[in-house]
Amino acid sequence: MDLLNVIKAAGIIGAGGAGFPTHAKLTSKAEYILLNGAECEPLLRVDQQLLEQFPDRIIKGLEAAGKTIEARKAVIGIKGKHKAAIAVLRQRIAALGLSGYVEIMELRDFYPAGDEQVLVHELTQRIVPEAAIPLKVGCVVINAETALNISCAMEGSPVTETYLTIAGDIPCPVTVKVPVGTAIREVIRQCGVTNIEDYAVIDGGPMMGPVMKDIDGYVTKKSKGYILLKKEHFLIRKKSVGVEQARVIGRTACEQCRMCTDLCPRYLLGHNIQPHKVMRALSYNLEDLKEQQIAQLCCECNACELFSCPANLHPKSVNILYKKKLAEKGLKYQPSQLEPVTRSAREYRLIPSKRLIAKIGLTAFDRPAPLTQIVFQPPQVRIALSQHIGAPAIAVVTVGEQVKAGQVIGKIPDGSLGAAVHSSFDGTVVEQSGNSIVIKVGSYV
Repeated sequence: MDLLNVIKAAGIIGAGGAGFPTHAKLTSKAEYILLNGAECEPLLRVDQQLLEQFPDRIIKGLEAAGKTIEARKAVIGIKGKHKAAIAVLRQRIAALGLSGYVEIMELRDFYPAGDEQVLVHELTQRIVPEAAIPLKVGCVVINAETALNISCAMEGSPVTETYLTIAGDIPCPVTVKVPVGTAIREVIRQCGVTNIEDYAVIDGGPMMGPVMKDIDGYVTKKSKGYILLKKEHFLIRKKSVGVEQARVIGRTACEQCRMCTDLCPRYLLGHNIQPHKVMRALSYNLEDLKEQQIAQLCCECNACELFSCPANLHPKSVNILYKKKLAEKGLKYQPSQLEPVTRSAREYRLIPSKRLIAKIGLTAFDRPAPLTQIVFQPPQVRIALSQHIGAPAIAVVTVGEQVKAGQVIGKIPDGSLGAAVHSSFDGTVVEQSGNSIVIKVGSYV
């Protein structure tokens, strides 16, 4: 079986949060394969530790992916502050005889260094055109954990677990490996938080992750972390503002200072995204949606909303509002035919991570979250059939069937983009709904 089919069979998806099926990403040829180890979301500590603790597997996974797309160079992008991980990686690259193929490039400590298009520019000096993907400029980007999963797949192991960080206003932040389908409530409890109801929980990083309406969900292959903060914390209150409320506030208070635009990472790369113009359209109730198609260039990094705006408004939410309106009208942004050029002020407008962390009130919680071995043995797991971009997997097991850890329980629909799904435990299928499969762990009934 060639590597693409190995990856496909293992159910590997982008582990950085997007969840794009990796076998589909690696079908094209590119000049560079880039490994995203930036992990620029505050408080998350997964990739930096995986790179230090599993360097050989990650390097081998990256090399294999690079050879598959016939890349002439593999580049690992990691922030220069992670000196221990960088030292280990350099030593292991040399020991594996890959110094001529795999290179490490140290990233500056700014947000969002891990944005795919920002990363491409930082590592190659190329600019991904508006509304395009890195492949357009000869690059394919994969996440550090994705490279680890590729290496594991080459050894016969499908994706049944994910690494995530539990952090925030808690005594002992940790990073743990969790079986897919484990209840989020159980993960948080096992990590030492017993008074869960006192907290609001952010699913993912504090910048882009949403506040969970409840925590009765389950871990998926693309889960990266849970940030626990008291419900009255600024960040929770800010993120809890709905789109309609954000619209009302924006209409009455935007002063058109254009800070949201001047610090936008995609604008600084030369794209035409200008949140202040979208805010202006909202303020004056402009009806011509064609003029607001620039909203579709928003990557939703939240820098405008949580850092840039001096009036504490919601430009990202307004962009989302217009994205929805444009989709309803079937309108799509037409990219400029001009070659994008970085704005001359970009070097002076990168957002330092420490300043960002202070601005959103997380300095006191910016601590290590060491990779810790915790054995999760839940009574049951609920495994989603849609944990990825594309069509949901089709269940291939039935209620009452006994399954083994690593067994395929959901296959990709014929002719569709998708990812296979596997059982994370030995057990018995006790429920099979349209969107998930419930397995009673270790029980045969």
